[in-house]
Amino acid sequence: MPTNTSELGDFDQRIEVLIIPVSDVDRSRDFYVRLGWRLDVTPPGVVQITPPGSATSVQFGPEGFTPAAPGSATAYLVVADIVTAREALIAAGVEVTDYFHRTTEGFTPGLDPARTTYSTRATFPTPTTTPGSSKKSPPASPAASNLQA
Repeated sequence: MPTNTSELGDFDQRIEVLIIPVSDVDRSRDFYVRLGWRLDVTPPGVVQITPPGSATSVQFGPEGFTPAAPGSATAYLVVADIVTAREALIAAGVEVTDYFHRTTEGFTPGLDPARTTYSTRATFPTPTTTPGSSKKSPPASPAASNLQA
C-alpha cells in the first residue's frame, strides 16, 4: 500500500527538468520557442525551455547528451482549455490531430461530452517525429506529445 513517506523521510521532491533526446537541436529549439516556451539561460551545449506556467523545464543537447534514441520520448502537455490550446497550436503551424477521449471501450473521436478533467486529448508531432506520423488515434506515436485537458 503506497504511503507519503519512505525510509528516506518526508521531504519535498520535485521534477524540475526532463531530458529529451532530439536529432536536430536547432529545429527542436525553434519548434518549442514557436509554441511560446521560454528559452532559459544555460551552459554552452545545453538547450533548456520551459512551458508557460510550468515548474518543469525540458532540456536537450547535441548527440550524446542522453543515451536515449531521438524520438523515444512521450509527454503530456496539460492545458486548462484544450479547444483554445489546439486552435493556438494550429495557428502557430503545428499539425494537431482531431480531439479524442477515453471511454470504457477505449479511445473515441471527439471531445469528452462531460468535459471531464484529463479526458480529452489531441496529439501533435514533435521535431523528432516524422510529419504526419501522429495522425492516427492513440496510442500516439512515441515521438508525439499529447495535448490533454
